[in-house]
Parts: sequence; structure tokens; C-alpha cells
Amino acid sequence: MRVGDGWKYLRAMPPQQLVVVGDAHLGAAPRGVEEAFLAFLDQVPSLGDSLLVNGDLFDFWFAYRRAIPRSGIRVLTRLAAVARRMPVWMTGGNHDRWGDSFWDAELGIRFGADQLRLPLGRGFVLAVHGDGVAEAHWTGRLVHRVTRHPVTTGTYRILHPDLGLWLVKRLSGRLADSTRDAEVLDRAAALQREWARRRLAAATEVSLLVMGHTHRPALEEPFPGRRYLNPGAWCDGFRYAVATDRTADLREYRG
Repeated sequence: MRVGDGWKYLRAMPPQQLVVVGDAHLGAAPRGVEEAFLAFLDQVPSLGDSLLVNGDLFDFWFAYRRAIPRSGIRVLTRLAAVARRMPVWMTGGNHDRWGDSFWDAELGIRFGADQLRLPLGRGFVLAVHGDGVAEAHWTGRLVHRVTRHPVTTGTYRILHPDLGLWLVKRLSGRLADSTRDAEVLDRAAALQREWARRRLAAATEVSLLVMGHTHRPALEEPFPGRRYLNPGAWCDGFRYAVATDRTADLREYRG
């Protein structure tokens, strides 16, 4: 099968059961988090007929023109294998938004730097990572604006990958310390739920709104038959979710 062959099934009929996962932060999380994620990807076809990776799969990812970060190779090849069997979508998070055309062209994965709209049964899913929507700390708002600026990404692109990855590792640890506080994350999760309700009220064709970023699992039905879902973080308890156009379940991977 060729890269992206999973999309031929989408042309025949929309997916009926969507597996949702995100916030794995591979590269910074313990090695066991990646090993479990690889095993999980092997089981995804038995859990649903489509996959959404909703941001921050990696603690940092940047699509260089002629280089691929070494630490992500095993996950990339496994995702490509899944994409040959079913549709796979990926949204960019605040740690891995800079995918450019890499995911589509090389892996057959539909990538959206900011958000994605995808079919599910008789409805539609709106997927956004959530950064910039409900930042409860000033550093989060600052990083969100700076890292999206064309000057920032253009300057970073001309750096040697080894230097660029080293700089990000040094900076991200310092900036993240203030946004890992439980109280900050709880406030962000509450703001996120409010934003989701407003968005669902405005986008009446959307049956499921998926977010991540706060590492706080959530499943609510603010309007009949229309849900807000945050699967929680893979790096915190191997959390994921499975959804149809009528139901959604929060789950934890047990191997």
C-alpha cells in the first residue's frame, strides 16, 4: 500500500469511529511513554476506523526542508503504517505546530497547523489544540504569539537543526515551569470549556469539538447531541478517547 492509502476509505464513506489522542510530548516524556504509544498505534485499527492526533505529539517538532529530527523516526514510521489503513489527521500544538507540508507529503497524514474540520458519521468534528484560546498565565500568551510570528519561524529555519533543537530544549524547560502549575492548568481548563460552549453555539453543524493542551480530560454535552471532548494527555496516564457522531468515551490505555 502507498503513503496515505487510508484516504481511499474516506472517499467511499465517512469514518464512523474516531480515536483521539494528544499531548504525548514525546522527546521530553520518559522513554516508556513512547514505547506505550507505539504499542497503542498498533492497536488503533481495532479501536476505530480513523485517528486524530490533536497536537503536542512531540515536545518539539519542526519541519526542516532537508532534515528530520532523529528522535521521532519510530513514531513517524508507525503513524505512516496506520495512515495506509485508515484516515489519520493531526493538528499542530504549541510544541509541534510547524509541520508545513511534511505530514501530508511524506506520511499521508492530513495536517492542520491551527485547526481541522473532519467528517464523522453524519456529523462533523472541529479539532483545535487549544493553546491561545484559554491561556491562564502570561507566559503562555507570550509564547503563543511569538512562536507563530513569521520572523520567528523564518529565523529558526536558517539555524542548523542541532543548534535549533538545543536552543528549544533550553528555552522550553524554563518557560514551561510557570505553566505546569496545577492551579494554572485548572483555570485554563475552565476557560477552555467556556470557549468550547461558545464555539459549539456558533457552529451548529459541528457535533463534536475536540481540544487538548490543558492535560485535563473532559467530556460534556452543552447542547443535545453535541459534545466537547478533551481526551487528556497521553503522557499523563496514557489517556485517549473514542468517539462516534452520537457518543464519546474517555479511556486509558492498559496494553
